[in-house]
Amino acid sequence: MSDVDHATTAGRDEQADLTNPRAERVRAVRALAGRSMRERQGRFLVEGPQGVREAVRHASDRVEALYLTPAAADRYAEIADDAARSGLVVRTGTPDVLDVMSADAQGVLAVVRTATASLDDVVAGRPRLVAVLSQVRDPGNAGAVIRAADAAGADAVVLTAGSVDLHNPKVVRSTAGSLFHLPVVVGTPLAEAVARLRAAGSSVLAADGVGDRDLDDLLDVAGTGPADAPDLAAATAWVLGNEAWGLHDEDRALADAVVRVPIHGRAESLNLATAATVCLYASARAQRRRAAGDGR
Repeated sequence: MSDVDHATTAGRDEQADLTNPRAERVRAVRALAGRSMRERQGRFLVEGPQGVREAVRHASDRVEALYLTPAAADRYAEIADDAARSGLVVRTGTPDVLDVMSADAQGVLAVVRTATASLDDVVAGRPRLVAVLSQVRDPGNAGAVIRAADAAGADAVVLTAGSVDLHNPKVVRSTAGSLFHLPVVVGTPLAEAVARLRAAGSSVLAADGVGDRDLDDLLDVAGTGPADAPDLAAATAWVLGNEAWGLHDEDRALADAVVRVPIHGRAESLNLATAATVCLYASARAQRRRAAGDGR
């Protein structure tokens, strides 16, 4: 399937409307929900207005097709406007057509060419803050961590070998468009990712409930603490483990320190995405203080 469409003028082409849910084009788009088809085609789905808006704004050269219902085209006119400025055509389809293409599209859908970041490029940029997800299998968690990393100002996310497919539709939806804002490296073994990031100047901290370092304590002394304490104000790669079993002993041993997020209430633990957000924001806050010249 190749749906690359270019336009020199804005506006909806009435002749291009899709009305048959059983059309070959519709079936071809729907098939991208499956991993084997995504890998074979080198394309994936972006569902919903937020993800599609960010794909058009930040990765328009990879957008192969845009589909909106007429109602969504009116409601999200800025998507069509941005598409026109990038030389892309919006094809309209009936709600039945969009529902067959994707039950989660909310009337807005894009087909985008697959592209993942290179670890070489990430380490060459001497990153200040990176999230490393080790064998994270839950697509909602993986997407939420990518979104949190973007919000915290991280430079990259690494999904190690054995993790969920980055282009799983639920991962893409859960990033809420952040997938198009920062590099995401996939398929790198954890030991290699840790070694490369450390060589690029990052301290490697493993987030785990059994950690002997307390995140609150480290944040209190960031930038001024003892030499043997991890410095959250320094370049940091946070390693976070699988939702069910966390990090294995050998994985924790790869880190410079193992840090626990303190639980002040009666909750047994935090889920992966929440713990990742807390850790990333702690580092981001400490790094901003250092950049601003605040010694605290």
